[in-house]
Amino acid sequence: MSQEPPNIDEMNERSREVFRRVVEGYLESGVPVGSRTLTRDFSEKISAATIRNVMQDLEFLGLVGSPHVSAGRIPTQLGLRMFVDGLLEVGDLDGKDRETIDRTVTTNNQDVTSVLDQVGQALSGVTHGASLVLTPKHEAPIKHIEFVSLSQDRALVVLVFGDGHVENRVFTPPPGQTPSSMREAANFLNAIAAGHTLSELGAVIAREITARRQEIDRLAAELIADGVALWENEGEATERLIVRGRGNLLGEGENESDLARIRTLFDDLERKRDIAQFLDLAEEGDGVRIFIGSENKLFSLSGSSLVVSPYMNADRKIIGAVGVIGPTRLNYGRIVPIVNYTAKLVGKMIADRS
Repeated sequence: MSQEPPNIDEMNERSREVFRRVVEGYLESGVPVGSRTLTRDFSEKISAATIRNVMQDLEFLGLVGSPHVSAGRIPTQLGLRMFVDGLLEVGDLDGKDRETIDRTVTTNNQDVTSVLDQVGQALSGVTHGASLVLTPKHEAPIKHIEFVSLSQDRALVVLVFGDGHVENRVFTPPPGQTPSSMREAANFLNAIAAGHTLSELGAVIAREITARRQEIDRLAAELIADGVALWENEGEATERLIVRGRGNLLGEGENESDLARIRTLFDDLERKRDIAQFLDLAEEGDGVRIFIGSENKLFSLSGSSLVVSPYMNADRKIIGAVGVIGPTRLNYGRIVPIVNYTAKLVGKMIADRS
């Protein structure tokens, strides 16, 4: 069996037609497509036996497979990838879908996170999948940092930005912290943080800790490192990865195996442990990207597909991403323009507000 899909241009017209109809039929119905089904609406008069021979050739190439001996064929992950890259016809954005998405960004008196939450809900609603929205990190210069001990194993970090934005995070400090070590850590950070954004602060801290290691006791250094890691990750009140519409995926489970894979997907979404990878996926290429099955670094165990696109700020810098996740049997031709339009709309909204 071939490990790489053949060049679509190297296939003859009949093979391309059979392959395209198998994939489109499966994406529409979710059931294997048989030779007799294809003969009824094929573009030329052709026998079922001839189509079966073509399907056997496609199966040898690894593009289709048969779930049962007597069943028709369904596309493999390799076949779906070749279809998406070479044969997918992307439709125009439906007017009703556009109106639904547009309505989410017309309210100017809400903060960006609230608007992006509404965007996620709309995206889930129009695609009938689970939507993923990676919100931008707050990039204003930092004005003040403070650590507050709440109990022996709980502490609060208060982050005040130059534009007045305030973030509060509860976290578990390293063992052995004292109020004095927290004050020392805060004093150190405030001495070097002014004028730097949160994303810049990590590198600044690393340089300063190396240069002034003797001036900082071990516990304060641990607290600083732990606090910086915390700010980069998701929090209960200010999560960076917004997931909506997980219930839409439950209807896709046709057997226990499907349900087990969906439960694995739910676990991945609940942990949100790979939000940095989500943005990395979007940054690896311009525009919409499609990840099928095991190509999907985030949710490879779920057998799902991810359609994702980055969005940019006014400086054309990628600051977040939007996407839709669902079974590999997605209507890619419809979802791609929806994700593409949503990403551009979110980027324009953020650029206008800045």
